[in-house]
Amino acid sequence: MTFLGMLALLAGAAIATQASMNAQLGVLLRSSIWATAIAFTSSMVVTFTVLLVSSQHLPKMEIWQAVPLHLWFGGVLSALGVGLFYFLIPKMGVGPMMSFALTGQLLVAMLASHYGWFGLPVKPLDSLKVLGIVSLICGILLINWRNAG
Repeated sequence: MTFLGMLALLAGAAIATQASMNAQLGVLLRSSIWATAIAFTSSMVVTFTVLLVSSQHLPKMEIWQAVPLHLWFGGVLSALGVGLFYFLIPKMGVGPMMSFALTGQLLVAMLASHYGWFGLPVKPLDSLKVLGIVSLICGILLINWRNAG
């Protein structure tokens, strides 16, 4: 496994762990919205701290202005996704929730790659990838089979 693959596994583990922790925070506070707000506030503090101690320079105004309008709203999708995680994990359990969430992520990622959305490199779907998607969906159904009732 490559170094980048290891980092990707670490990122996935971090997401599953933080989602579980913050879902429980939402249960204890009786509000998944408050848990989401706290998670994003702490994320912002950490991110700005890293910016302050790193050598990152503030982009010039023309760079800010060149960013397409729709790209400024990814945070809305982040808040929606994260808020739904914190709301659904206590109801579904972390395993089933993550299995469905990861399936949604992979399906959209495959479409984004196929069509090159948001300036991403184009990676066309082929029969092997479609077989992988079908296998993924079958796997999710099997993982959640006993939870369906």
